[in-house]
Amino acid sequence: MENPINQPAYWFLFYGDQLLLCKEGDHYRVPFQETSPVNLPEKVLRHSLSYQGKPAIAAALPGLIAEQANYEFVKLRAAYDLINAGIHQVAGKAYELIHWDNNTRYCPTCGEKTTPHTPISKWCNSCKKEFYPTIATAILALVRKEEKILLVHAHGFSGEFYSLAAGFLETGESLEECVAREVLEETSLRIKNIRYFGSQPWPYPSGLMVGFIADYESGEIKLQEEELRDGRFYAIDELPALPHTLSLARKMIDWWITTTKEDPSSILLSDL
Repeated sequence: MENPINQPAYWFLFYGDQLLLCKEGDHYRVPFQETSPVNLPEKVLRHSLSYQGKPAIAAALPGLIAEQANYEFVKLRAAYDLINAGIHQVAGKAYELIHWDNNTRYCPTCGEKTTPHTPISKWCNSCKKEFYPTIATAILALVRKEEKILLVHAHGFSGEFYSLAAGFLETGESLEECVAREVLEETSLRIKNIRYFGSQPWPYPSGLMVGFIADYESGEIKLQEEELRDGRFYAIDELPALPHTLSLARKMIDWWITTTKEDPSSILLSDL
């Protein structure tokens, strides 16, 4: 059965991390139609989602389709610049579900095959254990020192931009403890006044970014060289290349720029 819901739906079709988009001149969109824009083998699992009250289907393609003038594969990150932010977020969820399905084909307890149970869960056919998508939680830390912020360049960055100190949450610690630990480990700086800023799904491949604002307390910058190539405090008139507007890190930096320009003395944690 091509479409299990028998009505028009958004089709989030991926080959690896590339999303199939319909191209109409210079405009791109996620296909919205009753049937899949490409042939889907019967064995391919369809994941059910929704967007603005309309049904959506996500699936992994077994291979690249032959080139067609009105369709194009675009990497998920790059698609952010081509489609609106709301549908891009749903595309991210679609990709996370596909990634989760591909990596949970067998039960980690008994080794038997797993099968879909609900749209966001699977269970083991043998021991009946239930499994949900695992989210890797990472923190972002915007550290302020007077009228400057800490920016770093990690070895793993794909460009020359600088971003915020970041790292993954470890078992047994709070988010605030993670923020303090990561900043200390990466830069040898101690921070204070840690406050929540916001969060963002990060489907590359399955994460959640959680942003915090903090103030410098003490220490001199000594970089964790295996992680970071460079890092220092920057004033607003000397900022280096910054992350893409897609990222929560950029939204946090832009917030700092705006509040600094308006009135540096008014930047209070209570305003967050």
